[in-house]
Amino acid sequence: MATTLQGQLVVAISSRALFDFESENEVFEQGDDRAYMDLQLSKLDEPAKPGVAFSLVKKLLAFNTDNVKRVEVVILSRNDPVSGMRVFRSAQHYGLDILRGSFTRGQSPWRYLKPLHANLFLSTHLSDVRAALDAGVPAAQVYPLSTHASTEHPNEVRIAFDGDAVLFSDEAEQVYQKEGLSAFQKHEKDKANLPLSGGPFKPLLEAMHRLQKRAQRICVCVRHW
Repeated sequence: MATTLQGQLVVAISSRALFDFESENEVFEQGDDRAYMDLQLSKLDEPAKPGVAFSLVKKLLAFNTDNVKRVEVVILSRNDPVSGMRVFRSAQHYGLDILRGSFTRGQSPWRYLKPLHANLFLSTHLSDVRAALDAGVPAAQVYPLSTHASTEHPNEVRIAFDGDAVLFSDEAEQVYQKEGLSAFQKHEKDKANLPLSGGPFKPLLEAMHRLQKRAQRICVCVRHW
């Protein structure tokens, strides 16, 4: 039977967010493909150091059991496929069950997000996050300080969402920007009993909710002004 991603939380992540490939990436950015591949091949048996999103990925994969797979983590990278060999070997070294990945050798990888049914894309680079959002997939930038925050709660996944234009539509904000505060207040009063339509991150919240129902290690907070 073919493996399906139906019902799973699918998180796509850049290889440089999962592992520390900064020194290798400097060679890649120089445009010398041969030198980059040779460097990665020379380090093939050397596990990469954990990156800024490593602890989050490890926590998410911990929701899987031998019988039930609830979370799928997929590598999405513009690096050479040779680096993919090292990524998967590094993941195996750390006990991370990561089996899927796309390595596009400089080409745009965003077209793969929708076919992968990705609920979220994570990267350390804002330009990549914006590209994923433009492709219609929820995306977020991972900061170095997130590593420290994660270690403070080793058995929990904590996620905070903004309300307007994130989980919900920005219709009220548009009224405020175009017509001012009085129009905004009237708009909110007139539609107080009408649910807001979904925003770009609503599918992610729904996926997180399905996962949350199966475990108690996820804390979801919504901020709405």
